Amino acid sequence: MTDRPPVCDYEGSDYQTAFWDAGDRQYEDRVEEIALRRLLPAAGGLLLELGAGAGRNTPRYGGFERIVLLDYSRTQLQQARQRLGDSARYLYVAADIYRLPFVPGLFDAATMIRTLHHMANAPLALQQVRQTLKPGAVFILEFANKQNLKAILRYAFRRQSWNPFSLEPIEFAALNFDFHPRAVRAWLAECGFEVQQTLTVSHFRMALLKRLLPLGLLVRMDSLAQWSGRWWQLTPSVFVRAQVKGGAAPAPEGQFFRCPECGHFPLNNEEVDQLRCSSCGRRWRIRDGIYDFREAAE
Repeated sequence: MTDRPPVCDYEGSDYQTAFWDAGDRQYEDRVEEIALRRLLPAAGGLLLELGAGAGRNTPRYGGFERIVLLDYSRTQLQQARQRLGDSARYLYVAADIYRLPFVPGLFDAATMIRTLHHMANAPLALQQVRQTLKPGAVFILEFANKQNLKAILRYAFRRQSWNPFSLEPIEFAALNFDFHPRAVRAWLAECGFEVQQTLTVSHFRMALLKRLLPLGLLVRMDSLAQWSGRWWQLTPSVFVRAQVKGGAAPAPEGQFFRCPECGHFPLNNEEVDQLRCSSCGRRWRIRDGIYDFREAAE
């Protein structure tokens, strides 16, 4: 299909090593862990981790019985599998977020951390997420905030041309977007979510502060400041907890995957290395422990 939104593909990237492990991001990682702990349900059944990457956050979902790690990049999922191992608790799925391969009403919860900023059509991505969730399910979303303090100051002193207060997304690099908090809240509401809590994160994401202040102090300061998200959002990163309001019934018992191309389910799993759609005839590979729904097999 030629009308699909473009996808940011991390295939072959050393993102986990270069950005997180060796990129002086301990502060960001620690404060994001705090936000997740505050917003996530203490326990649950099945969780969908969208944009799971190499599994950096997956161990933080310890209260859930089973976790589906979804990413467009197979190599990122391979790294996650190496980190987490083969276990019935984890399922690795390579798929396009605009065409999620799951039956409606399947998941008890979902997270999307450092992923929405790659969405050229964020409302469509959020609609897809909503369809996969049960009534009452919780969705933890992180997004890059257009209305951050640095952008406001740069705009005030004419150091940037784009307006941080306008609602439209700003693409500051190819497939890298910042969003206005009010726009994100409106999209969530249109999709059938109710925002329950907002936390502002990474208040002190400045190289100078990281050099001058101990990591533990920065983390404690950010932990206290996160609660200000209920009143204003001026940080580069914003976390929200939203809940599905009403909607369709939970997924039928025993159903899981659907064809991302035609939407049919169930898929035929008679063959060990692929799933087949009996409606459109497309086949979806299972390779090296990863379900691959990006492109149908030839």
